[in-house]
Amino acid sequence: MEDLEQELSVCETLDLRGLKCPLPVLRTRRHLRDLTSGARIRVETTDPLAVIDIPHFCREDGHQLLSSQPTDGGHAFLIEKA
Repeated sequence: MEDLEQELSVCETLDLRGLKCPLPVLRTRRHLRDLTSGARIRVETTDPLAVIDIPHFCREDGHQLLSSQPTDGGHAFLIEKA
């Protein structure tokens, strides 16, 4: 139930499928820069290294990784901007 509530509060999805490291992190960082604190985005990737890179990026930049889920052919991350 909590995952569904978190998903519903997402204002947009950032589709980064098909991009390879380091582009998913770089594009996520650039996108978050323009959002207000507390904004949530869903990031979709197909890069296998994103499961390491996106959580690391969130820790380093102070953003909260709310969920990380495998998807068909990739991974989806729910991030709340610090």
